Amino acid sequence: MMITFKLRSLTFFVFIVFSIWCSSLLEPCDARKGGKQYWRQNKGASASALRKEQKGYGGNHQSHQADPRVSTTPSRGDNYITPEETAAKLQKNSGGNSNVFNVLDYGAKGDGKADDTKAFEAAWAAACKVQASTINVPSGSVFLVKPISFSGPNCEENIVFQLDGKIIAPTSSVDWGSGLLQWLEFTKLKGISIKGKGVIDGQGSVWWSDSPAYNIPADQTYSSSQDTVIESDSGKMPSTKPTALRFYGSDGVSVTGITLQNSPQAHLKFDACTNVQVSEISISSPGDSPNTDGIHLQNSQDVVIFGTSIACGDDCISIQTGCSNIYVHSVNCGPGHGVSIGGLGKDNTRACVSNVTVRDVKMHNTLTGVRIKTWQGGSGSVQNIMFSNIQVSEVETPIMIDQFYCDKSKCQNETSAVAVSVVNYVNIQGTYTKKPVHFACSDSVPCTGVSLDTIQLKSVDEGKQLYDPFCWEAYGELKTSTVPEIDCLKKGKPYSSSTGAQSGSSDSC
Repeated sequence: MMITFKLRSLTFFVFIVFSIWCSSLLEPCDARKGGKQYWRQNKGASASALRKEQKGYGGNHQSHQADPRVSTTPSRGDNYITPEETAAKLQKNSGGNSNVFNVLDYGAKGDGKADDTKAFEAAWAAACKVQASTINVPSGSVFLVKPISFSGPNCEENIVFQLDGKIIAPTSSVDWGSGLLQWLEFTKLKGISIKGKGVIDGQGSVWWSDSPAYNIPADQTYSSSQDTVIESDSGKMPSTKPTALRFYGSDGVSVTGITLQNSPQAHLKFDACTNVQVSEISISSPGDSPNTDGIHLQNSQDVVIFGTSIACGDDCISIQTGCSNIYVHSVNCGPGHGVSIGGLGKDNTRACVSNVTVRDVKMHNTLTGVRIKTWQGGSGSVQNIMFSNIQVSEVETPIMIDQFYCDKSKCQNETSAVAVSVVNYVNIQGTYTKKPVHFACSDSVPCTGVSLDTIQLKSVDEGKQLYDPFCWEAYGELKTSTVPEIDCLKKGKPYSSSTGAQSGSSDSC
């Protein structure tokens, strides 16, 4: 009995001691994550989950239930954002595509007030490094951007500007310095596209204030809608007015879908570019806004413009020296000055334009319809031109060649001229307000190869002809009868009275 009691007491004592010992050790063991056995069980699971998060840029974080006692991320405050979360945000905004760069992710505010120039520059710098990248300018935001150049040639090819928001120009003179030729410029790129449903607004009324039609109080200007006051400094805008959007020295250029409006000067310009396509865009500025050409081409080849609507204060489309293989079709023009080749040869310069087709164009309330204009004293040539299927409505002079072009009060007479040859007019119909046809060609370098086919032009003044068709030193043929009758066009080719040789040519291009 005694022995049994002692054994039971000893057993109970040992149990009490063991319980106390385990109780003292349990909490430290838990703090060390359960010792080696616990770590081995959970190390693989935690690393696997982390790799899954990194690979998926923050996929389904709820699927991994970590032990609440285990901290895999050091505490850095409630606002701390991990690199994985940042990457997930960037990927979400870019649609999950690593070659899409959203300007909002680079600090753009998009409120129409903050300066977003640096954000656009940063997005461009990132996109330049990626082949076939896209810069996203999202809808629902207005971005104030100062003059900026998006330039190569160190950029990768085939960059796309996805423009669905609105970009506006600054209206303060301090942002323009002494004056710049461009606002948004893309230079020396291979494969560059701007597309979308967005708007580029040059807010040009602050530049036009020296025009009688735009005498605006010095302390305020107005937006393109003419109902919103824009704050402006008291400084006068520089005399050099910028082009809104210019491409220079680039190949494979595309502009599609966007709207350009209220440029201080020309809206869209291509200089020294090749393989250009402009389609389905809209250009608009008031008809009395000075020198606001719609599309200006210079030293560019292989250009197609179609499906476009242009209303401006100057030429809807201006084709300058160095242009060849230009195809314009399905365009609405007006108000404006029509579609013009030139002016060419200013200040005794050499100019060359060839292989231009303008067809299926509607013009309303324009100064001229289809026009070729050159300065006296120039050299070079304009040749192989086709104007066809042109519908005019209330156009001052629908058909014009003017080799005495002068935008000054008086210009000096010169002997040399840019030669104009092989110009075809086919199916040009509608109404005019002043003169149906005006051919004023050089005495020494007459126009040659002018042909007229299916010309039907009537005065808007109840059928009353205001002025007869005018021709001076213009040679060619009438392929059909015309309305009105054009009997001033000379047949055949001109001859020089001094040499007996055919004239009407200049230095070849």
